[in-house]
Amino acid sequence: MTTTEAGQGPPLILGMEMPDLERWSSRVVTALGQNPSAFTGPGTNSYLVGTGEHQILLDPGDGREEYLPVLERAMELSGCTGLQEIVLTHGHPDHIGGVQSVLDRMGPLPVSKMPHEAFDAPYAFPLREISDGCVIETEGATLRGFHTPGHAPDHMCFLLEEESGLFTGDNVLGVGTTIIPAKTGNLGHYMASLKRLLALEPSVIFPAHGPLVGDACGKIRQYLAHRLEREGQIVAALEAGAQHVPEIVKIVYAAYPESLHAAAGQSVTSHLIKLEAEGRVSSTGDETAQWTLNATPPE
Repeated sequence: MTTTEAGQGPPLILGMEMPDLERWSSRVVTALGQNPSAFTGPGTNSYLVGTGEHQILLDPGDGREEYLPVLERAMELSGCTGLQEIVLTHGHPDHIGGVQSVLDRMGPLPVSKMPHEAFDAPYAFPLREISDGCVIETEGATLRGFHTPGHAPDHMCFLLEEESGLFTGDNVLGVGTTIIPAKTGNLGHYMASLKRLLALEPSVIFPAHGPLVGDACGKIRQYLAHRLEREGQIVAALEAGAQHVPEIVKIVYAAYPESLHAAAGQSVTSHLIKLEAEGRVSSTGDETAQWTLNATPPE
């Protein structure tokens, strides 16, 4: 699940349109999940990966009935007659929710995912466990998995080794930035994950939402700089006297649609939790926490 930021930051993904299916490389065809919303933009990008008759399906959306005809058209475009397996970047509903409907249409398939009990529990299909460093092969394509927590504790990104293309899930979007949920996300882990992705030196990014990203490393550097800028704005809001998350959101996101303020509050809270772990702020620790800057210790 994602949200994006508008105003002075990156363009807003909300309301953006994308084609139902596109070939993005000789090994990658995308099929739109047909689930547009404020959180998913035009919808979740699902991917067919490979060159053979049976290919990998990555992230089959949230289970909309209208997705299945799009997937079948994408299979025709990709030249495959069946699926080898389903691979998931993480267990948010707009990524894992479509698995059962694909199984019902296509028949039994392996479903590969890093386990997370809370995210996986609502689903009856068995999961094949994958972890950091896993390699998933199909004809014409090799996916190497990297555990990249922060947006979600079970988040995986996959490097398409033949093209140095990176499937980033929700960690890096085609437009805008991703939410860091206050309860299941971790901004410190997210920043470390972005740095790890940058070290891979990918050529292009295949995001879970939004268009293909050509300058992969430039986009990741932009994400890192954006988070540092946002942190500075939050500290400035605290210095100006704001003490509660809604007050900080109104200051930092003043030019942003109010429909995004609740989601922005999640990311603000994640920033504050990171700052608290670093000893830079303190909170009352309750549901309506009051946040204050700590005095700078003497040199």
